[in-house]
Amino acid sequence: MGQRLVVLARWPAPGRCKRRLAASCGSSAAAAVQRALTAHTLAVARHAARRCGARLELVIDGLGPRARRRWARQLEVDHSSAQGGGGLGCRMQRQLRRAFGAGASQVVLIGTDLPGLEGADLQEAFSALAERPLVLGPASDGGYWLIGFNRVGFSRAGIQLMSGIPWGTDAVLPLTLARAEALALPAALLRRQSDLDRQHDLRPWLGSPVLVGSR
Repeated sequence: MGQRLVVLARWPAPGRCKRRLAASCGSSAAAAVQRALTAHTLAVARHAARRCGARLELVIDGLGPRARRRWARQLEVDHSSAQGGGGLGCRMQRQLRRAFGAGASQVVLIGTDLPGLEGADLQEAFSALAERPLVLGPASDGGYWLIGFNRVGFSRAGIQLMSGIPWGTDAVLPLTLARAEALALPAALLRRQSDLDRQHDLRPWLGSPVLVGSR
């Protein structure tokens, strides 16, 4: 299958996920938010993958092989694997290399921190990769909530684009765009969204159906 939609997720156990959010609202509440966001992300991703004809993959951190497969079945995802070790850049590069090595023509990566994620966002990302080698979803904190490559873009400059980035800072997106320009890798930009990492990020979403039951 030419298109791959890869969701990077962490097992939502108290004390093992959403540490920045947990610092202000407690580990149990943060884990509940993580569960709700993961369920929302996978529901949107399943729909978008069907619409695009893409293979959906859940790439999990924090579980062994048997538990990982069990959780993927609960989330109605047929294909799952482990994220592996290393920092965020290393883990994303690993998934991109794996997908392109298996024959993918376009690969889109997302996390599970976006209560506002819609299927149209993911469909737009794949459409953009038909015209440009790189697509990014800008985040309001200075990072990005989505990155995608087509085969030509990743083989030409993907590793260089993602190496040595100060992940978790507001320099991530500006530095990535500057590198993309230097590497002659024109980027398509999706709409700006806010991810959910700290307690004040919750305020716009209080009462949202996405988070109902997480409190």
